[in-house]
Amino acid sequence: MTVSGIIYGYTQSTKRAEWSAYSLAAQALATQRLEQTRACRWDTETGVDQLVATNFAVQTVLLDIPVIGTNGFYATNTTTITVISAAAPQLRMIRVDCTWRFPTTGRVFTNTVATYRSPDA
Repeated sequence: MTVSGIIYGYTQSTKRAEWSAYSLAAQALATQRLEQTRACRWDTETGVDQLVATNFAVQTVLLDIPVIGTNGFYATNTTTITVISAAAPQLRMIRVDCTWRFPTTGRVFTNTVATYRSPDA
C-alpha cells in the first residue's frame, strides 16, 4: 500500500510538472505577442497608427517545450485591441489569449495577458 501511494504521488507530480511546462511556454508566447503590440508605432502627431487589430492576426505557434521527433505541440494566440478612450488622453486595452491543449488529458487551457497603452509621446 505504501509503495502504491509513492508511485501514485510520483506520477501525479510528473503530470503537474509537465502541465507547468506547457503553461509556462504558453505564457511566454502570450507575453511575446503583447510585447509586439507594445513595440508598434502609435503617433498621434504624425497620424501613424500601427496598433490596430488587423496588424495582429490570429497565429498558431509551436510551443517552446522539449520534443522528440515531430511531436511538437501548438498554441493559438488571439490578440484583442479595445479602444477605452478615443478623446484625449487616448487609451487602448490590449489583451492576448494563448489557447493550448494539454496532451495527457486533452483539456484546453487559456493563458491571458492584458495591458493598457497610450500613444507614443
